[in-house]
Amino acid sequence: MNRIAFSILLASAIFVFLGCQDKTKTNAAAIEVNAEQFYKENYRPQYHFSPSKMWMNDPNGLVYNEGIYHLFYQYYPDDIVWGPMHWGHAVSEDMIHWEQKPIALYPDENGYIFSGSAVVDKNNSSGFAERGSSPLVAIYTYHDPDGEKANTDTFQTQGIAYSLDNGNSWTKYEANPVIGNEGIRDFRDPKVFWHNESQSWIMVLVAGDHAKFYRSPNLKEWTYLSEFGSEVGAHGGVWECPDLFQLPVQGSDNKKWVLLISINPNAPNGGSGTQYFIGEFDGTTFTSHQQEARWLDWGRDNYAGVTYNDVPGGERIFIGWMSNWDYARDTPTKEWRSAMTVARELTLKKMGNNYELLNYPLDQFDKIVQPEYKENLVVGGGKTHHFTFDHFNESEIRFRTALREFEIYFSNDSGDTLLLSMDTEREEFILDRRRSGKVDFHEKFAPGVQRMPVGNLPKDPFEIRILMDWSSIEVFINQGQYVMTSQIFPNEFYKELDITNLNSSDLIFLDFKVNVVEPIWDQSP
Repeated sequence: MNRIAFSILLASAIFVFLGCQDKTKTNAAAIEVNAEQFYKENYRPQYHFSPSKMWMNDPNGLVYNEGIYHLFYQYYPDDIVWGPMHWGHAVSEDMIHWEQKPIALYPDENGYIFSGSAVVDKNNSSGFAERGSSPLVAIYTYHDPDGEKANTDTFQTQGIAYSLDNGNSWTKYEANPVIGNEGIRDFRDPKVFWHNESQSWIMVLVAGDHAKFYRSPNLKEWTYLSEFGSEVGAHGGVWECPDLFQLPVQGSDNKKWVLLISINPNAPNGGSGTQYFIGEFDGTTFTSHQQEARWLDWGRDNYAGVTYNDVPGGERIFIGWMSNWDYARDTPTKEWRSAMTVARELTLKKMGNNYELLNYPLDQFDKIVQPEYKENLVVGGGKTHHFTFDHFNESEIRFRTALREFEIYFSNDSGDTLLLSMDTEREEFILDRRRSGKVDFHEKFAPGVQRMPVGNLPKDPFEIRILMDWSSIEVFINQGQYVMTSQIFPNEFYKELDITNLNSSDLIFLDFKVNVVEPIWDQSP
């Protein structure tokens, strides 16, 4: 990739858009790829994971084993709209570069394969492996379409499958389902983990408007424990994709439990979103003093995210589906549909009287960032500073500031504009994609601006970090205290950037950087 020289105005550059050949040889059900076009299509993310072809939604089965990070995901191999769900599969050694793998789990007589999780059964409690071996076990929801059409309330049950070759092949448990359904219409998305204190497997799944907890000694036989959430947090939509884990509180010896719950609809900016609860879990019951909804990400396009089991360093790594059910089936792509967020580390920090769940790109993301331009940027009161760059749609922008009255305005020769702004009076960060490019494919994509309250920011300079890909933008404020993720579909790459100072005093952006983010897909055979 060519490098860019900057002066007062950033000079133009030429980017070589790298493609990739699919190196996995699979059976007829696997994805066929035209190497010349692979990952070069309009709006194809260059450093976010997206499937080679067809439809993708929720991340599933996030687990680390034997040097490999596994990403399973909801997948329909026959169309770019939602259909009978499979588990797609990809692997990575660094959470940056991905290798596409054959489909892991197919629908069967019990139904479609909906969302779930995966664990390393280190002690072979399930008995699926030979003595001394540790199988991977996937836990997922069966969705029976015939039962749904018959208007029953028992069409979702929980099943398991196991792998003895680190996820390359899977065998479904012959006695599936392991948890039946006694009449709960939305009964799905099991997240399972090993709980040391009780020496048992714990499952959390969702049941309409609340979460349910179960325990098992062997991943096959499950006992109901408790429930949480019917009268707290955000409601008005179906709860989905729970996750439960413990995190240390930064700067203390204290630890807290975190429960993630996705909800659709009724997120703060409309449609789909992910809320979280801070509390305690004693092996049987999750409790929290929190009554209000608190949001992991305020943007329109981060949903159904969950975290990795068994990460060797103990980090809590999160990936979300970068879309929204309001318009997910209609976004303007042709060969594939949907992408994942960048992988983020979740951390817990006490700020004032509240515990805040921060999410921020992994440190290893810096490996694909190439520095281009850096200065301490000063913009006079009421003035605008202008930059030109070959395209901002494969970039990282970072700076620190204490001022809360400014606009960041991206544009291109097609007249597309994307506006980010800080509003001091309302204590809000605003993302406006109403004229960002293709927006008319669905009436709910860009009816208004996206707003995020930022009233708890420190008085000292705080960081703003912006990651922009061919069809997305992720904004991280104060190391992930406030986050917005949004899809964008400009008619051509943004090439112009205007930074406007809305205050009368000087606007100072310390360590203002514009960097190139390299594509993650290898062109070599």
